[in-house]
Amino acid sequence: MSATPKPLSLPQLGAVVAGNALEFYDFLTFSFFATQIGSVFFPGKDTTSSLLFTLATFGVGFATRPLGGMVIGTLGDTWGRKPAMLFSFGLMGASVVGLALTPSYATIGWYAPLFAVLFRLLQGFALGGEVGPTTAFLLECAPAHRRGFYVSLQNATQYLATLGAGLVGFVLASLLSPAALNQWGWRIAMLLGAAVVPFALSIRRRLPETLHESRARPGRYHGPMGGLLWIALLGLAMLASATVGTYTMNYMTTFAIHSLGFPPARAFAATIVAGSAATLGALLAGYLSDRIGRKPVALGASLLLLLLVEPSFAAMVRFHTIATLLGGTAAMALCVGLLAASVVTSLAESMPVSLRAGGLGIVYALAISGFGGTAQFVVTWLIAETGSPLAPAWYMTAAVLLGLLGVVAMPESAPVRTRQRSRASA
Repeated sequence: MSATPKPLSLPQLGAVVAGNALEFYDFLTFSFFATQIGSVFFPGKDTTSSLLFTLATFGVGFATRPLGGMVIGTLGDTWGRKPAMLFSFGLMGASVVGLALTPSYATIGWYAPLFAVLFRLLQGFALGGEVGPTTAFLLECAPAHRRGFYVSLQNATQYLATLGAGLVGFVLASLLSPAALNQWGWRIAMLLGAAVVPFALSIRRRLPETLHESRARPGRYHGPMGGLLWIALLGLAMLASATVGTYTMNYMTTFAIHSLGFPPARAFAATIVAGSAATLGALLAGYLSDRIGRKPVALGASLLLLLLVEPSFAAMVRFHTIATLLGGTAAMALCVGLLAASVVTSLAESMPVSLRAGGLGIVYALAISGFGGTAQFVVTWLIAETGSPLAPAWYMTAAVLLGLLGVVAMPESAPVRTRQRSRASA
């Protein structure tokens, strides 16, 4: 077997990243329409309790992510990356349609929140198993000098999904009355993603398999299992930081409505800006990390976030203008994109091929479950308990500090840097 990966055509590469974007579009739409969904499934005495129940339902979907990462990731490491990606996408399509068509609490009573939770659990399982095989596929089909850019497409498509959901939300919030948006507008947003599931499945079936040829090209790590566990722990810390940053940026629409008092149509502009800036950051991280290494990019992004988070939120809270909302969101989201893409590439490169899809999937799912699934609930709870809308800044700063420790301790994995060290030591 050839040790050189076969290059993918542009349509084939597009099929991988497009499928990932479609999955995250529907997953993230739930977060963006949290206020509206809360009024349908969890009618309460006040908007805060309704929102907290909704965000808890959003978070419960993360409980099954590690299981999905283990089951579907193991499938990707044994049967192949392509079967795992097809399986996860089919599950995602079923759960999205099911949630979008679930009747309201007023129609079927407590069965409504029960079905909502069940479909969220299925979504979480599917997404937990999606990330590992897809990232492994992108890494293994890439030329060595472009691995960072290829893997950055994984994060870029997630942020493009954020942008797409924000655009749909902006249009729906502009065209529909608040009552219509609450009753069925958010359902339309979800079904728009589900409509392309058959098309995306068809494209994924035609993808080549990368597992069998890549087994001849082991991952960068060759040490004992204890060392591999250390790599996984460092990866968990870095991904926790990127995850809290990502989901705090996803929360900006809810934050703008619930804490700053913006109308929905204007608040969704924050999601559009966050998706655009983070996409740019992810692609820039892929480009730069292939040239200067994964570690310098992640380190620079972490330090910039530490400098930006507190002033950005303080400006939003003090001035309550669309300029401060969008400017602060854009600056933070750009850094989050830089951080996320560089750390995902670093962790994927450091995993051996035989454990790459499952190992990466489990570590990623644990970070998402422990920090992403709880981020929006914790932030909303902190705002309610402290009475301060600056709570998101405090939580995000703590997460960035944790990730910074992981970045400092993580070995460099980029081929360009490892080759330079080898020549220097020769």
